[in-house]
Amino acid sequence: MTASTYTSVHLAKRPKDVIIPDETFTLKTNDIPKAADLKDGEVLFQSLYLSLDPAMRGWMNDTRSYVPPVQINETMRGACIGIIKASKSLSFATGSYAMGTVGWTEYAIIPSEALQPINIPANGKLTDALGVLGMTGLTAYFGILSVGQVKAGDFVVVSGAAGATGSVVGQIAKLKGARVLGIAGSEEKVRWLKEGLGFDDALNYKDAEFAGKFKEATKDYIDIFFDNVGGEILDLALARAKPHARFVICGAISQYNSSKPQGPKNYLNIISQRIRMEGFIVFDYASRYPQARAELAQWLSEGKIQRKETIVQGGLAKAGEALVSLYKGSNTGKLLVEVFPHEQTGKANL
Repeated sequence: MTASTYTSVHLAKRPKDVIIPDETFTLKTNDIPKAADLKDGEVLFQSLYLSLDPAMRGWMNDTRSYVPPVQINETMRGACIGIIKASKSLSFATGSYAMGTVGWTEYAIIPSEALQPINIPANGKLTDALGVLGMTGLTAYFGILSVGQVKAGDFVVVSGAAGATGSVVGQIAKLKGARVLGIAGSEEKVRWLKEGLGFDDALNYKDAEFAGKFKEATKDYIDIFFDNVGGEILDLALARAKPHARFVICGAISQYNSSKPQGPKNYLNIISQRIRMEGFIVFDYASRYPQARAELAQWLSEGKIQRKETIVQGGLAKAGEALVSLYKGSNTGKLLVEVFPHEQTGKANL
């Protein structure tokens, strides 16, 4: 029997500190749209995978940012991979795969121009469209190449190095001839960075002797610090910066759930070491996405970039809990929610 309703997840209350899933979000049941409901240029999209990203915490705050905040009772924002169940668009045939910022919903009627077709390279799979070939991969690409301006011989330190973005940053830096130190939150992640991804070294920031080990590992000082974490690790890096070091400020996941975020205490080193510290948003590079995706896809197909995924099963009912786990560092690589069970075949719009 075919289901007649679907679930969507809505922002119910703005969190002040940590997300409490049952308070922050509410699940709603809706009637599944029919093909007859479509207007010209629209498609009926069924979500298969939902991307969970650190930036989501900021989207819940009613503050000025690079995108408007999610409004109360609005469907929670998020990027999805899905399948076209019905189409009145020449751009997408029924049964084809697509991706877009559809939100935390099982089904949606979407204008076709708001979606992108998915192209999977050799050695790729469907979910790469939200990971290494998606916004996290693009963030890594532009952050380390355009903002960090990495070059051969640089010593690059990456915080949050076992996450979706950090793991790609380190690998791109290695491809460009840099020496890379990764910082992660468990011994298992440290092993993966060194043995699986080829990082020159990696440290567990939860180690009781981390500060001393970090100082020893950076005795030649840092050319590029790619920061996904902020807080104390950013302060440690500022104290170990070379003159004219480049600090790429991508994220500050250690501070997102705090009502009183901690800024850097060692900011005077920015002056004394003439550090260039720059934040960036990947959307600023949208005109260059095709070039970046092509190069990332080539590296992936050639086996020069590896990736991992953490896929949470159980559908959208698990999305809130899974997002909370992201800020606790439970994932290795890209964190996704499987909205509907789906067997990845590795073929989509080739």
